[in-house]
Amino acid sequence: MWDRFVVDTLDLLLHPVRLRIVHAMSGGRVRTTSNLCADLPDVPKTTVYRHVGLLAEAGVLEVEGEQRVHGAVERRYRLHRTRALIDRETAASMSLDDHRRAFAAAMAALLAEFNSYLAQEHPDPAADSVGYIQVPLWLSQDELAELIDEVRSALLAKRDNEPTPDRSPYLVSPILFPLGEPAQRAGRT
Repeated sequence: MWDRFVVDTLDLLLHPVRLRIVHAMSGGRVRTTSNLCADLPDVPKTTVYRHVGLLAEAGVLEVEGEQRVHGAVERRYRLHRTRALIDRETAASMSLDDHRRAFAAAMAALLAEFNSYLAQEHPDPAADSVGYIQVPLWLSQDELAELIDEVRSALLAKRDNEPTPDRSPYLVSPILFPLGEPAQRAGRT
């Protein structure tokens, strides 16, 4: 049963459109499917509705409330954050192909989000502090663990920020993987 849950969770979350919906729902935001369609103008409305339905059916999105609009029921959703994550145990059980799919889905979602940002009426990457620097670092296992803890702590300190008039949502995508073969990484030949 656990393996089926892992596969279902991976299949559910490793999709670029569903990742973008999860991003749009972050920060405790309550959104309708119509709101999400407006947030993702490059995605066909039928696609957004289908993926919202899949996420709601899996419990990743929870119904916050309902109201009648023009004779139809409109639902307001909230993200169930713990169901929108691939935890360490799940990641550890993933195959190399699962990791490849996860990375590809994350990159596809990231590219779509960035293209959506650039397609806005007046994007200003400099004023918005847009960054996409890549820095190779030489780290021991202890230094790597320390860096991961520092980055995780910094991100978690801001994760529960709620939307306010003076806040804008930013997508932070730390990507970390070793360069080269294990012998090269350890400085051996």
